[in-house]
Amino acid sequence: MTKTKTRSSLAHVLANLGPRFLPFADAASDDLPLSRLLRLSLFQISVGMAMVMLVGTLNRVMIVELQVPATLVSFMVALPLLVAPLRALIGFRSDNHRSQLGWRRVPYIWMGSLLQFGGFSIMPFALLVLSGAGQASQAPAWVGLVGAAGAFVLVGLGMHTVQTAGLALATDLAPPERQPKVVGLMYVMQLVGMIGSALMLGHLLRDYSPGQLIRVVQSVAVMTLLLNVVALWKQEPRSRLRKPGTPLEHSFGEAWQLFCQGPNTVRRLLAVGLGTMAFTMEDVLLEPYGGEILGLSVSTTTMLTATLAFGGLIGFAWASRVLSRGEDAYRMASWGAWVGVPAFVAVIASAPLDSPVLFASGIFLIGLGGGLFAHGTLTAAMRLAPPEHIGLAMGAWGAVQATAAGVGMAAGGLVRDGVALLSSSVMGYSAVYALEILLLVLTLWAIAPMMRPWRALASAPVPSP
Repeated sequence: MTKTKTRSSLAHVLANLGPRFLPFADAASDDLPLSRLLRLSLFQISVGMAMVMLVGTLNRVMIVELQVPATLVSFMVALPLLVAPLRALIGFRSDNHRSQLGWRRVPYIWMGSLLQFGGFSIMPFALLVLSGAGQASQAPAWVGLVGAAGAFVLVGLGMHTVQTAGLALATDLAPPERQPKVVGLMYVMQLVGMIGSALMLGHLLRDYSPGQLIRVVQSVAVMTLLLNVVALWKQEPRSRLRKPGTPLEHSFGEAWQLFCQGPNTVRRLLAVGLGTMAFTMEDVLLEPYGGEILGLSVSTTTMLTATLAFGGLIGFAWASRVLSRGEDAYRMASWGAWVGVPAFVAVIASAPLDSPVLFASGIFLIGLGGGLFAHGTLTAAMRLAPPEHIGLAMGAWGAVQATAAGVGMAAGGLVRDGVALLSSSVMGYSAVYALEILLLVLTLWAIAPMMRPWRALASAPVPSP
């Protein structure tokens, strides 16, 4: 009897700790308890791990250790984002999927997981052939190029499919009033996955070698499959209403036209695109900048990716607290853009001052500003979308965000190499960071007309918790 009471008391304490210290933990409900919600969020852990591999670890290894040109690396890392415009279509198709099993989201998440697994499985071998390192120098150059491009595309297509269908499944399972908080929790768990995987990968690649690179990347492939299978287990209910032949209510074109009839739709998507490009253009350059200009090791620069993700986590937590009191979502997004300006100034100044501390501080502020901006624009999209189009709205937000990130990363590498060819490597990196400051100014211009006036904000009712 005493043991039972002790266990009940411990469970009660842990349940109370969750809402206090875990952002969006109050998203749980009676039908969707926190334990089930956190297990479902494991697919976001795998997405965060894939992002660290693509944007953090692999681009540093390719540029510094394997001596692949930054322009080629930028386009390789941007390849997974070329399929980002399909996210809205993927979300719509998963909304209306028909099968004998009665599932809508599970087939898409499973197929996306297999695509990620396959891409990571062949990626390290393709990269070694691409660089011409060791015995791989005997292989034709086009084999490495095609293999690496195919691996990056497979990972990108799988990652976008898993995340789009997974977020839609989380929205399906949550009560309508908890859906924005559930989606917020999913993105927080993605940042947690980025932090954890950055720390883990930094430790595993402390002593870099081609063999160790192969072991690490293929371990990520296996972990991705395991995490997504556990996340999916007994989550989506089956329905007989989803059998093949059931007519669709709207086609994708009709649903998209209804979505575009909302207020300021084009300007909202433009603001998302400009801000995302501003915060992601340096993604493939931060770690090479730390290694080439400041002389930091592979392990240390990988840790900087964790710093970036930690800043984003703080930004999401802060935005969650403020927005729950009725703050304007677009004003929150503008605060993120304002934080980004001094962040990039600090990164630029770290080279002439030879200050890794200033560099790390700037990276943290970039993550913080990016978190505020992403949460603000995501919340605005959720609030403005009608209930029957929330999945499509999330897909459109994700499509614009991911596409802008891909264009930004590709442009960042191109600008860096072009300016460095004319002057120096330091000037090449600095030109990209200065361009991002300009994009943040344009983002503030795009957001300004959509913000509520302070007077209207003060009179707005505070939503109930």
